[in-house]
Amino acid sequence: MTTETLAPPPAAPESPSGRSDLSSRSDLSGRHDGEDLSALARRHGLTVSGARPSLPAYVKQLWSRRDFIATFATARLTAQYSQARLGQVWQVMTPLLNAAVYYLIFGILMDAQHGVPDYVPFLITGIFVWTFTANTVMAGTRAISGNLGLVRALHFPRAGLPLSLALQQLQQLLLSLAALAVILFCFGEFPTWSWLLAGPALLLQALFNTGVAFVLARVAARTPDVAQLMPFVLRTWMYASGAMWSIQNLAHGGRFPDAVVLALQCNPAAVYIDLMRFALIESYTSAQLPPHVWALAGGWALLSFAGGFIWFWKAEETYGRG
Repeated sequence: MTTETLAPPPAAPESPSGRSDLSSRSDLSGRHDGEDLSALARRHGLTVSGARPSLPAYVKQLWSRRDFIATFATARLTAQYSQARLGQVWQVMTPLLNAAVYYLIFGILMDAQHGVPDYVPFLITGIFVWTFTANTVMAGTRAISGNLGLVRALHFPRAGLPLSLALQQLQQLLLSLAALAVILFCFGEFPTWSWLLAGPALLLQALFNTGVAFVLARVAARTPDVAQLMPFVLRTWMYASGAMWSIQNLAHGGRFPDAVVLALQCNPAAVYIDLMRFALIESYTSAQLPPHVWALAGGWALLSFAGGFIWFWKAEETYGRG
């Protein structure tokens, strides 16, 4: 009985690079299929999941969700003091109690009221306006890190969160202005045409505050420890903003160089405080305002809001990840 030996199958011819033609054909086919799938996705308008949209498209998405932004702000404002017995009264009581403490320390013990006409309206206005900035900035540090569940569960433009929190603080300030007006009445300050200037001053301040909130929302999303540092930064900023004392008196005293006094006067928080005092307090005249104060207020608002918004948008795809 004869036994036949089967010959092995012929080997696939190798290409000059040493790879078999079969392997080369497979790679070419894979690349070709991948290119076809990419082209197919583009043809049907599919995009990469989580990719950052263009700036105009991003603004359009935000505008389409304006109802969500407003509702989210109102809901947070309503829930803020829901566990307290006095409820929303604390929106007014908090800055008033702060003003009482600062009056005791600065007005009486440190005699900061010397040379300042109508010191109580001066102080109350400064504290209310400063509180608006401080609360908005602190809210910005928690915009992303404090809403991670929402960020990871739903797809929406993340800038809606800092915007909502800034709007919440503006709503709270508008409620507090009624109490501020009553206090001004009690100290002889009654409505005049200059009170109308409070509207544009608050609008510019709100834009500035929102821009800073955008910046801190992005920073704190990557570095949560920033939220622990901000109270110390804000306390220093408040003392440098003349909320409890007059920068103008500091200039007349001659204790500091003119450049330092000018820097304090151009501090954005001080600019908005000065504008509100000028609008609401009759004895606070234009002579106490820094040069070109409205240009300063508008420049700070534009730089902060536009720059902060764009900088926040550039990291859109990173929020809630990692």
